[in-house]
Amino acid sequence: MDLLKTFLLFVATAVAEIVGCYLPYLWLKQGKPVWLLVPAAGSLALFAWLLSLHPTAAGRVYAAYGGVYIGVAVLWLMVVDKVRPTTTDWLGVAVSLAGMAIIMFGQRPAE
Repeated sequence: MDLLKTFLLFVATAVAEIVGCYLPYLWLKQGKPVWLLVPAAGSLALFAWLLSLHPTAAGRVYAAYGGVYIGVAVLWLMVVDKVRPTTTDWLGVAVSLAGMAIIMFGQRPAE
């Protein structure tokens, strides 16, 4: 799978996970309707399925995915929650993405 496809798959996976967690949060903390749990469950099922589309070992995918998740979560903070990320938020994203790159593209023994 090429780099762009992998990255876009990670982004889609992160959005599915965040939506799947955000909707129950709205119900639990903001008094929104309980029916939000239905699309939340669908979104979390989509999240699990998207993770299965990656061609490498699951543990490595989960670790690398974490870097992209952090970036998408900070964008979510900015776009959905209307909170301006700080310089240290963006620095954390950069460090996370660097860690993701090391995990995904670093040298490893033949499998």
